[in-house]
Amino acid sequence: MKMRKTHGNLSRASAIALLILTPLAVRPARAAAVDPACKPVLDSIAKQYSMPVHIYMTQVAELRGVKPRSSEAIYAGGAIYVQVRGKWTRSPMSLERMRQQREENIRNAKSMSCRYLRDEAVGGEAAAVYSSQSETEDTKSSATLWVSKRTGLPLKNEIDIDSGGGLGKQHDSVRYDYSNVRPPAGVR
Repeated sequence: MKMRKTHGNLSRASAIALLILTPLAVRPARAAAVDPACKPVLDSIAKQYSMPVHIYMTQVAELRGVKPRSSEAIYAGGAIYVQVRGKWTRSPMSLERMRQQREENIRNAKSMSCRYLRDEAVGGEAAAVYSSQSETEDTKSSATLWVSKRTGLPLKNEIDIDSGGGLGKQHDSVRYDYSNVRPPAGVR
């Protein structure tokens, strides 16, 4: 799951947050039709842009000597805030720009497919579980997304990304929390 390289001055923390917050993010290739079975997945992700959310992620790269990394992000008031190694910063990318980037990424995917897997509870909340796969010229990603049956919002996401070459493979575990979300104190 790669983002376009047009965000040259994004901090490492912002780049991490942008990768995790767009589960089907792909690098532009050629336009492909999106599998209609992806509608519940894409609707769920789109819906999360409309409300405050606190996102927790653990990223594990399959590179020798690289330890798992934890980070957090908050969407609130049209802004994206990211925390890496205990420090919060405001991303230079707005939530609206990220939403637009996500739509562009979907339009430019080489392939994208989804399917319903099962129903399962997450933290006591009923969820529909979906799998999704996307591919570009450089990257293949596979995700499992738990969508709340009550709200239609994502609750959890497990993402496997194969970028090939020196970037190799990584696994991201993401959890979404929608309760009492506010921008981090003191970060503008």
